[in-house]
Amino acid sequence: MRVLRRALGTLLVLGAVSCTAAQTGDARAGDDPPAALTPFERLLPAPLSVRAGGPGYSFGPGTVIRTGPGAGPEVRRVGELLAGQLRGPEGPALPVVAGVRGDGIRLRVDGAEDGLGDEGYRLVSAPGGIDIVARTPAGLFRGGQTLRQLLPVSGPGTVPGGTVTDRPRFAYRGAMVDIARHYFTVEQVKRYVDQLVPYKVNTLHVHLTDDQGWRLAIDSWPRLAQYGGAGEVGGGPGGHWTKEEYRELVAYAGERYVDVVPEIDMPGHTNAALASYAELNCDGKAPPRYTGVKVGFSSLCVAKERTYAFVDEVLGELAELTPGRHLHIGGDEAHATPAADYAAFMDRAQQVVGRYGKTVMAWHQLAGARPAPGAVLQYWGHDRTSAADRAEVVAAAKAGHPLVLSPADRVYLDMKYEAATGPGLSWAGYVPVARSYSWDPGAYLAGVPESAVLGVEAPLWTENVATRAEWELMAFPRVLGLAELGWSPAAALDWTAYSRRLAAQGPRMEAQGIGFHRSPDVPWTR
Repeated sequence: MRVLRRALGTLLVLGAVSCTAAQTGDARAGDDPPAALTPFERLLPAPLSVRAGGPGYSFGPGTVIRTGPGAGPEVRRVGELLAGQLRGPEGPALPVVAGVRGDGIRLRVDGAEDGLGDEGYRLVSAPGGIDIVARTPAGLFRGGQTLRQLLPVSGPGTVPGGTVTDRPRFAYRGAMVDIARHYFTVEQVKRYVDQLVPYKVNTLHVHLTDDQGWRLAIDSWPRLAQYGGAGEVGGGPGGHWTKEEYRELVAYAGERYVDVVPEIDMPGHTNAALASYAELNCDGKAPPRYTGVKVGFSSLCVAKERTYAFVDEVLGELAELTPGRHLHIGGDEAHATPAADYAAFMDRAQQVVGRYGKTVMAWHQLAGARPAPGAVLQYWGHDRTSAADRAEVVAAAKAGHPLVLSPADRVYLDMKYEAATGPGLSWAGYVPVARSYSWDPGAYLAGVPESAVLGVEAPLWTENVATRAEWELMAFPRVLGLAELGWSPAAALDWTAYSRRLAAQGPRMEAQGIGFHRSPDVPWTR
């Protein structure tokens, strides 16, 4: 019966595609190995629908990318980006030309495609070429990422014949990186963007400040970065980004249809700021810089007007640098701030965000205060979160506050896979790959309808993650499950089928030099 239910779930999603992936489980000793997946069955995230059939398109020397009719510069840019992704270091030339007559890869925006939404697309492969049609350039870009997965990991090949019709389940599909506990460069974060975009992640949340470090230059408060950024967990040298480096990341991500959500955490998690400016402390005395990992001990001085000048000037500069809708103002673990002071502070901080034309985003503790109209709450609770805390979040959702779900015991990428995992923490429990994937965001919080869920996000905190190798080991492959949970229809969420599609991504991760965790839950191809 379990096998039958899996097969039925996959049929709902893949239409006419073979259901081999859902009808077989992991290969174990004594079992027959599962049949090889077709290229359509390997797609991750699972698309809304696929209809395979007929001969495909031979991709190789002579292939061109065509844009039009009447394609503007943005569609041309999507074509150029796709050409670079498909070409690789030694692939075919893939020139981008105007007009859609002739064979090749044809990109076309059609505003009449109402059923596709802002990020959906239709991809049709036949001997005469490949058509990708979308309502928006963002949809064309997402369709191009699907095309990448239909081709061999490297070199020319044949795209199978058929049609993929696809659109996301949730609007927000994010990953968070914490550069405050351990410092990471813009180049490392750009690498992460490139690793995420093939799987249709569309938001990068950057945790820029915490007790251990302030990582972005602020002209009006220069010591924040100069002094507050010169440290990290364990006593390393730290570092910070210049404004130009931050702009570079925002532009790089934006070209790939990834919005950057910057976070300035407050009123707690602020020791780096308090150490940089004594006037932000109620007693006027700056504490030493902090290199440990405890939380909840710091607070801006809520009673001082100078604190609100600080909030206004910092958020004002950040808003000017950030074209996206959201500014994240933290609000979590403010244990050193009395409840009434916390609510009063968050009231004024939210007003500042609105004054600069942005939408508030904050951790779910804001639900216990007074969230501003439209404020987005990011839920990071877990199975042991108290009923009272959950009830506050449910009430906020019912009052119209969209939720981004980041349950710590599911998608916190810094949680160890198992006891033997080298880096990472375990306060929320161990999070193996199967557990990270096996939940439904639309039904996760009792009392919260799917319509109140804006999306999902996988945070990577770095208290115990200090190198690129550790970062990638902890993120991969779990972040790919997050991508599927955010994009694919609920009927596709089947662990057995997913684990086989995840295994098929192993060679692609290897080709990118990602040292991912080879979970025993997954039937990797060796």
